[in-house]
Amino acid sequence: MFKRCIISCSILLMLMVGAGCDFKKFGNVDQGRAIAFDKDNWTMTMIRDQSTTPGKPDYSYLPPVTYALPTDRHEMGPEPKVGMRMKLDAQKREIVVFIPTLQSFATIHYTLVDEKEGIDERNPLVFDGVEGKPKKFPIVDKIKKTITIYSKRQRLLTTFSVPDEYFALPENTWDAGDEMRVFYQKEGVALRVMNVTKTDIFKK
Repeated sequence: MFKRCIISCSILLMLMVGAGCDFKKFGNVDQGRAIAFDKDNWTMTMIRDQSTTPGKPDYSYLPPVTYALPTDRHEMGPEPKVGMRMKLDAQKREIVVFIPTLQSFATIHYTLVDEKEGIDERNPLVFDGVEGKPKKFPIVDKIKKTITIYSKRQRLLTTFSVPDEYFALPENTWDAGDEMRVFYQKEGVALRVMNVTKTDIFKK
């Protein structure tokens, strides 16, 4: 039902734009990367994507945005996985993460240990064929002082080292939260939520 709603909304939006309608009167769409999910209070917090270029997100909006989630579970896709990684720049060898205690971003320069490009999500390096599911990342090795992360969007598997003080941060510092899309009419109150990362709208 949720997927049918998303497809129907997409078609409706295209028709409205084509007809020159002011669709803001119907509601607004927000999108970003999940950094917190409070199951008890049924809220989600995300860093908004400010980019207007498809495939090139810009998670730099502050402060984070919190939404009360739909009370109707049919209007909610899969629950979000949270993570603090906002950007991985392999060329500059730096990673941008959100630090909750500071409510701000930190740009961390890393020392490259190993890097493999062109790694799709079914590659044995990132997918467990026996278990039939993706391997768990990030891998934080405090003995070897390395962190291994996989970026599905960039098709990049990277192992690097960072200064010692960063190893005290939670493991999800190095993980990317799910991309979430929110439809709302009232600020901070979601009417419909789609987990873009975990939803294939074309899957039958």
